[in-house]
Amino acid sequence: MTGFASHVAYAAASDTIKVGVIGCGGRGRGATGDCLKAAKEAGVNVQIWACGDLWRDRAINHGKGHQVPQERCFGGFDNYQKVIASGIDLVVTAAPPGFRPYHFVAAIMAGKHVFMEKPVCVDPWGFNQVCKAAEMAKEKNLTVVAGTQRRHEIRRQENLQRIHDGAMGDLVGGQCYWMGGPVTHNRPRGSGMTDIEWQCLNWYAWCWTCGDHIVEQHVHNIDMICWAFNTHPVSALGIGGRQVRPEPGNIFDHHAVEFEFPNGVRVASYCSHIPKAAHRVSERVVGTKGSSGLSGSIQGENAWNSESKQIGPYVQEHIDCLNSLTGKGKYWMEGRQVAESTMAAVLGRMATYTGREINWDWAVKASKLRLGPENMHAFGPYQPPPVAVPGETQLV
Repeated sequence: MTGFASHVAYAAASDTIKVGVIGCGGRGRGATGDCLKAAKEAGVNVQIWACGDLWRDRAINHGKGHQVPQERCFGGFDNYQKVIASGIDLVVTAAPPGFRPYHFVAAIMAGKHVFMEKPVCVDPWGFNQVCKAAEMAKEKNLTVVAGTQRRHEIRRQENLQRIHDGAMGDLVGGQCYWMGGPVTHNRPRGSGMTDIEWQCLNWYAWCWTCGDHIVEQHVHNIDMICWAFNTHPVSALGIGGRQVRPEPGNIFDHHAVEFEFPNGVRVASYCSHIPKAAHRVSERVVGTKGSSGLSGSIQGENAWNSESKQIGPYVQEHIDCLNSLTGKGKYWMEGRQVAESTMAAVLGRMATYTGREINWDWAVKASKLRLGPENMHAFGPYQPPPVAVPGETQLV
């Protein structure tokens, strides 16, 4: 395996992989548990070594359950730097997505392996930062596994391999959906709480922290489409709005996007956060010889159903991460891949916010869009842009 010695360098000093968790909210706690379950499955010794969160009490509370002393539980905007410098081998990045590029770049520069939750950016600037760091990680033979867990399901892997081998002929179209109820963040603003502190507390309500739900959530489905086509879209055209979301914030509650892939193939993408409305979370692609929902079956000339057994993907992705960095399994480097899937979702949001058709190359090479306050590492005043109005909101 290429770079095997680098992957197992941690073992020279210890037989235990020391894990640092950045972001101790729901996803950080979930990823920690999945990592520990994966360690048992993989026969690897893992220790939760350090915890970091914007609010130190969260880091301390999370650390208590894993015997992490308070001196290795960090708070403040620089918590990620302290976690990375604490003597860890593997970073789990699970803070809000707007901060992900900063955390990923710092981890790779420090020579750490990374499990990186999705999405990995909220704008073109962040996309380019993640891509540069991913290239650096590859040069250093570091493992990078992303929280796009469908990529780690055996049945989906078999399914996609058959598609890439031609079982469905040429792909001619597709659809993807994440339509469901809202993810509501409406925590009250405490006395003396600054704009940025309140917005970070309600991070799913603001585009600069979450990317909007087309990026934060629907990225899973868009990632499956990118996997099926083995590339990112070349353009996006869409429409969306905010009709029923009552809480403060500036994200939409529905998006509808048409992605164009090479050779003129078009894929319809729908996502919504609307209570009491239709619910659908799925993907589908159509080829000249059949169709597939990308979850372990193909219909058509070469009909097929997977009979493979698999464990839960949230644990499997951590098994793959641990086996990669120890050299026991396939080397995983998902940095560029997850960045492109995230950027595809960002491209869709740029289209729905502006009402314009957006070209991929322009977005990643020429767009000046960079969301958030000028100082991303301090509490203080910040007025985010108002809710976008298609046809009025400017393309940046």
